[in-house]
Amino acid sequence: MAAPVDFKTYVDQACKAAEEFANIYYETMDKRRRVLSRLYLDKATLVWNGNAVSGQAALADFFEMLPSSEFQVSLFDCQPVHEQATLNQTTVLVVTCGTVKFDGSKQRYFNQSFLLTAQTTNNNTVWRIASDCFRFQDWPS
Repeated sequence: MAAPVDFKTYVDQACKAAEEFANIYYETMDKRRRVLSRLYLDKATLVWNGNAVSGQAALADFFEMLPSSEFQVSLFDCQPVHEQATLNQTTVLVVTCGTVKFDGSKQRYFNQSFLLTAQTTNNNTVWRIASDCFRFQDWPS
């Protein structure tokens, strides 16, 4: 039987996964949006500025509607979600913030929270998005 993994190891694994994920997600959003929905689970949910979208097909349609974008992530943070809360499914909370400029609009601040879940097939682990919440951060000037 394998020795239990200490919490610091879980945090280190979460941080590595979060950084890799953030790089892949925003590059895909900006340059290969038509395949973005593949990063989501079949029944994933997205809340985009208060508008709910659910399921890969609806997500693909939603992302197609958005104008082209240029995301700049300023920082991200992450933490493993306790396995008791996820029925022993390896899950990581990732929070990002930065700026985005959609074609035809001014640059805006955003923050985004993802729940990522590990999907293992053929001894290969892939992180997929179970839940995604995006919000513009507009402060009064």
